[in-house]
Amino acid sequence: MDKDYKYVGRTFPIHDAEQKVNGSLQYLSDMRLPNMLYAKLLLSPIAHAHITNIDTSKAEALPGVVRVFTHLNTPAKTYSRYRIVPDQEFCLEDERLLTEKARFVGDRIAVVVAVSKEIATQAIDLIQVDYAELPVLNTPEKALEEQADKIHSAGNLLHEFEYKIGEIDLAENCVEVETLTNTQKVHHAAMEPHVCLADYDSSGKLTLWAACQGVFGVRTVVADLLELSYNKVRVIKVPMGGSFGGRQEIIFEPLTAFLAKEVKRSVKLTLTREETIISTMTRPATSSRVRTLVNQEGRLVDCRVDTVLDAGAYATSSIDNTYVMAKKICKLYRIPYYEHRGKTVYTNTPVAGGARGWGAPEIMTALEIHMDAVAKGLGIDLIEFRLLNLVHPYDLDKTSQISLGNARVRECLLKGAEAFGWSEKFQRWNKRPNQGRFRRGVGLACAAHKNGMYGGFPEHSTMTLKMNEDGSFILNTGLHELGCGTITSITQIVAEVLDIDPKFITTLEADTENGPYDFGSYGSRVTYICGACAYEVSQRVREKVLECASQILQTPIESLENGAGRVWVRGDEQHYLSYREIATTAKLKYDTDIVLTHTYHGTSNPGAYAVHFAEVEVDTATGRVQVKDYLAAHDIGKAINPGMVEGQIQGGVQMGIGYALYEEIKVTTDGSILSRSLKNYHVLNAPDMPEVRILLIEEGGDEGPYGAKSIGEIAFVPVAAAVVNAVNNALGTSLSNLPLTPEKIMIALNARRDVSGIRHE
Repeated sequence: MDKDYKYVGRTFPIHDAEQKVNGSLQYLSDMRLPNMLYAKLLLSPIAHAHITNIDTSKAEALPGVVRVFTHLNTPAKTYSRYRIVPDQEFCLEDERLLTEKARFVGDRIAVVVAVSKEIATQAIDLIQVDYAELPVLNTPEKALEEQADKIHSAGNLLHEFEYKIGEIDLAENCVEVETLTNTQKVHHAAMEPHVCLADYDSSGKLTLWAACQGVFGVRTVVADLLELSYNKVRVIKVPMGGSFGGRQEIIFEPLTAFLAKEVKRSVKLTLTREETIISTMTRPATSSRVRTLVNQEGRLVDCRVDTVLDAGAYATSSIDNTYVMAKKICKLYRIPYYEHRGKTVYTNTPVAGGARGWGAPEIMTALEIHMDAVAKGLGIDLIEFRLLNLVHPYDLDKTSQISLGNARVRECLLKGAEAFGWSEKFQRWNKRPNQGRFRRGVGLACAAHKNGMYGGFPEHSTMTLKMNEDGSFILNTGLHELGCGTITSITQIVAEVLDIDPKFITTLEADTENGPYDFGSYGSRVTYICGACAYEVSQRVREKVLECASQILQTPIESLENGAGRVWVRGDEQHYLSYREIATTAKLKYDTDIVLTHTYHGTSNPGAYAVHFAEVEVDTATGRVQVKDYLAAHDIGKAINPGMVEGQIQGGVQMGIGYALYEEIKVTTDGSILSRSLKNYHVLNAPDMPEVRILLIEEGGDEGPYGAKSIGEIAFVPVAAAVVNAVNNALGTSLSNLPLTPEKIMIALNARRDVSGIRHE
């Protein structure tokens, strides 16, 4: 594979690094418009109740209050915050701007618009609400009971499906293994809480400034809900302090837009951390029962999965999320027969939605905990068992019948195990009974994800690249920089094609009025799809530049070469035309503007792969777990910006360890939320992070730019399973109920002591 690139494959800092360091970058929280008003939400303290009365008179009488809104004076029209395009499948419209019935602690009851945040906050405390409480259904099991109250009129079973593929072979002499894994609701924990700003001007134009992942999705939901023509709604992407999927869905833009339209002024809604935790959305909680049949050689014959996904109080993306979980397993393992039954259930808990990995962390955690159990039950080496069953390059994905591309998961496993020192570590901690207070163990997990939405959703991206008079370039896109370096890596691709220093290229973010269409930044599609679009539009502009140079030099294009912002006749590099000369001459002499718009259509969706290895130490006196060593091996195809790839992996590992051991939005039986702030919602802090060693497998072979594959989501997918498997290896347990808190570990240890009658301390 050719690795002789000038800009691709090199580490460049994120485009706004200097502004972030010196504090000059303007986030949405910093924005102020003339005559701007402030909104404040009243969130339900009750998990399930009819609202019998709302008295807003005292709030309305407070000086400085402009308007107070409830379900009584807002549209009764329902919508789906998940929708990207009109008429999208699996978008159940079950949500109102302000609800007439509280369905979880944090549901939107009322909103105050005032001249200051302080007055708006005071007014919220003056609103009196009477509730007729209903039974709280805080788990899918409760919600599915026969006599359970209906959270929504259609019932609590939001959706169910059964998926079967392949041939059943009952002739083999097989062993059956079954495991049950539970994953929890977690907070996205982006640095910036949710903020939205909207303005409605005298011409009837609505403008929203949104820290979001898809401005065109925001526009379609807002415009249709408020019955505005799309040309009267402008959505501008602004800098954001992280997302991890938490800003994929259109949560507060519809309400803020409505407020601005009603008061004919600009309105800003800013949430606190507590409000962000309870009222935006969470990673879904899931329960997955995995059953496999394995023959005596250790080959998978049959895999059957039953998944229940807790949607929380509203549908949003949960139906789609449950479907997606069913489509992951066959990207990783060769399985002759595969069956998946899924249920999506309403509960009186915070709303579930898109989160980093989009179903893959949940199902891969369950799958890889299960695969460890299978291998141990059969007495087969953990690595050898996986090698027998992992997919090979260019296998077909059984669920989509699309090629998995140059899938290098086996290389990740073998090379990763060698770099981690797996054999030595595994033998060291397993050659004798692991006794004493502090016990060590190692674990591994394989994972698969995707590259875009081709095969299940239309997949394309459009960009415009123009050459300025001085030979610099502007790339107009529908991109959304989430803080991970998208703008920089796309700029590197353009720079490589045009052979010009990236500092002479400006890459613009999404703006529905001035930019080309793109579906948004999610689905691991940005580098693979949008990067490919940037590559192709740059190739076309390069050809146009050479055409103009050919005219100027009166020389066939075939005789020309370009590099470092210049064009020359082959063999005579000393005499050249600069890009500046070409651009200016093309305009003045040949009446030509060098600008092109191109739409790239995705035609493939290979797998993205990783294998992670973890070494842990467990304190059997407290149940506390420390991750002591970690290695992440990734099939990246080609790292456009290696430093940013490594940063994504390190961040994914940090989130994943938190998912395995600490993080959980805890909901009590009465629907109360215990973990409402970062004081009692525990993320993994930097001092507790292990050194994360990274191994990149760069074999290319797929249609991404320069062979690149996605990294942002797959970096998170295998982490929890690797850590859980390591804990189980250290303790001889079979824990699978996340997170593995000290309390759960101590219960498991005490249960083993009760059975054996032996204390090993």
